[in-house]
Amino acid sequence: MLLVLDMGNTNITIGIFAGEKLRLESRIATDHTKMEDQYAVELLDILRLYGVNERDFEGAVVSSVVPPLNHVICRAVEKVTGVAPLLVGPGIRTGMDVRIDNPAQLGADLLVGAVAAVARFGAPCIVWDLGTATTVSVVDKSGVFRGGAIMPGVGVSFETLASRASQLQSISFEAPEKVVGGNTIASMQSGAVYGTAAMLDGMCDRIEAEMGYPMAVVATGGLGREIVRHCRREIVYDDTLLLTGLRLVYEKNRK
Repeated sequence: MLLVLDMGNTNITIGIFAGEKLRLESRIATDHTKMEDQYAVELLDILRLYGVNERDFEGAVVSSVVPPLNHVICRAVEKVTGVAPLLVGPGIRTGMDVRIDNPAQLGADLLVGAVAAVARFGAPCIVWDLGTATTVSVVDKSGVFRGGAIMPGVGVSFETLASRASQLQSISFEAPEKVVGGNTIASMQSGAVYGTAAMLDGMCDRIEAEMGYPMAVVATGGLGREIVRHCRREIVYDDTLLLTGLRLVYEKNRK
């Protein structure tokens, strides 16, 4: 079995693969105050909860956008499984040509997402990840990673708005019946869901115009499912895209 972990700013997504099949997916909170033993206990608890023997893993791979926790989470994985995980970063084989100003600055999550998107849908493609941040990655028709854009995540944006505007409040992220909201909550929900969906549509149009050809579009991330449903263009939602990308990267580096 293969253990894969995608460490984001809010959550660490855990996946277990048996061959190409994703057997288990779970999440724990990303917490800068936790020590490696605390992460090890949480990981071990999850494995035992689902009846997984922690010593049955032949490998592990980690992607992270939280560099201060890289050593902590890698040591926790090794303590639990007995295998030293592969950490996605510079020098790791991905099979993808990265042509941006400084390839070393490319986030591991963006890289593995692009690898999985090309494997599943081919190139060219546009990859959206709607999490703590909203990111878009662009892979051209030659399979070259060209860059993208980064925006505040919709959840973070509206949490900040509610904290700074005394008459506004926290909302649930679900689409109201109409784009034109008749009350404060419906208006905020419209902006969060329909507004973000319109941004995805508009950015995809601009990216395709700049690249000069149509592109496949795939989205992932916790808020992606609700947003994509209201986009006007065809966007495939894949909530396990990054886990699949991690498996693919591990296979490329297995020897």
